[in-house]
Amino acid sequence: MMIKRKQIAVIGLVVVLMGLLLSLDIKGLVKEEGQHSGEAATSASQATVVSLESVSNTAKQSITPDFSRQISELESQLKNAGESEKLKLQKQLAQKWDDLNQPAPAAFYFEQLAKASNQYSEWLKSGDLFTNAYQTTQDSLIQPGLVAKAIESYQKALELQPASLEAKTGLGVAYVNDSSNPMQGIQLLLGVVKEDPSNIKANMSLGLFSIKSGQFDKAVNRFKTVIAQQQIPDAWFYLATCYENLGEKSEAIAAFEKSKELAADPGFSAYIDKRIKELKN
Repeated sequence: MMIKRKQIAVIGLVVVLMGLLLSLDIKGLVKEEGQHSGEAATSASQATVVSLESVSNTAKQSITPDFSRQISELESQLKNAGESEKLKLQKQLAQKWDDLNQPAPAAFYFEQLAKASNQYSEWLKSGDLFTNAYQTTQDSLIQPGLVAKAIESYQKALELQPASLEAKTGLGVAYVNDSSNPMQGIQLLLGVVKEDPSNIKANMSLGLFSIKSGQFDKAVNRFKTVIAQQQIPDAWFYLATCYENLGEKSEAIAAFEKSKELAADPGFSAYIDKRIKELKN
């Protein structure tokens, strides 16, 4: 999800929002909601192989030496553990990486737990973490591999609970990020909002895809639906971006101000002030 339990969206707001907006070609490439621009990332089927070991090594560079040591000790215990201890250590590592806001290694460990138990909740957790990982990674080479992992996890979750809107939404978002199945993803998301019109995650995702295809009026409605349910800073930011592209400057300024107020991040505030100054000139 874009708004995670630990509110990672606020902590990394500047990087995530600016990075995503830079990646969106928002000058009207397509005119029907759900149609893909044709410039998607490499298909997940062509993904660079991504492994637990590789993402763990990368993640250790982003945490303190003490936490890195704790992780390494648990990994060493896991290598030498018998079957009775293996599951316990995998749970500890999954939770430790999740607590450290490192979704990629956490996702791999939750995937291991899900394979062992085949429980819906653990497949869903695995999918959500892989989603968070591919949405926030700066490494474009491993992103398709993470998308493929998310797809697999959500498919497993849906096998156990075919009516799950959470799993359908996650799968829909992942399919859109896998260039081989974008329309399948859009249809899943549209099905979710048909059944649950106020669904935050699905509306947020459809709003972003509407921005990408230049359908700012449709995106406005998506983000307004989100905001009516929850005051999310990035929803206000994207709403402001839509208003800006529609030429509605006063509405854009007000929405930018609201996103700044909710985010309460100095770096993001400076960026928003710059955008507002440009709008006023």
